[in-house]
Amino acid sequence: MTRVHDMGGRFGDGPVIPEPQGIAQFGADWHGRAMAITLACGALGQWNIDVSRHAREKLSPKDYSRFSYYEKWIAGLADMLVDTGVLDADDLRGRGDDTPHPLADRAMQVGDVAPVFARGAPADRDAGVAPLFSVAQLVRTARPAANRLVDGGHTRLPAYAQGAVGRILRLHGNHVLPDSNAHRLGEAPEPLYAVAFAASNLWATAENPRDEIILDLWQSYLEAT
Repeated sequence: MTRVHDMGGRFGDGPVIPEPQGIAQFGADWHGRAMAITLACGALGQWNIDVSRHAREKLSPKDYSRFSYYEKWIAGLADMLVDTGVLDADDLRGRGDDTPHPLADRAMQVGDVAPVFARGAPADRDAGVAPLFSVAQLVRTARPAANRLVDGGHTRLPAYAQGAVGRILRLHGNHVLPDSNAHRLGEAPEPLYAVAFAASNLWATAENPRDEIILDLWQSYLEAT
């Protein structure tokens, strides 16, 4: 299955032009507002980060291709707000009433912002399954790069790395499995590994024969060679 957002290694999309990074480097004033409202709505506790990523991936191919980065954020947010019943279409059109919202007491206040950002939302977990692989071991990624739990569901295994052989660089411990968490099936934590792939194994014309691509991949994406 071709996923419109899975663009790595795909031809015809033009060059990747890096943009300045950091809060002070938003390309337009509304970009910062888009980020702020997305994070503030996330604080309402109606979805997790993997649900939000999947919401952006589910945009129609036409919209995904023409929307800018933060337009994708806002479109995904609007869909989640309606899907979870936080708002309805009339609310988004500015036609809702002024009745106090049931989630009003969860609204993020100015004084909450810095502590929330400092705390973050760690995805590492003490519990989980035992690791099957060790550092320096060769592994092969699953093929096709697809969610094994939900047809057409969210996964963090990029298509360009499917079926490729790499070596384990590091075990990060157990982390929330996005393939499950994005579909509200539970966190299902499992070992997460840093896996190194020779660029020449992934790209037809690697920039340098010694280049490597390092991906963080969950255990269920991997098998021993």
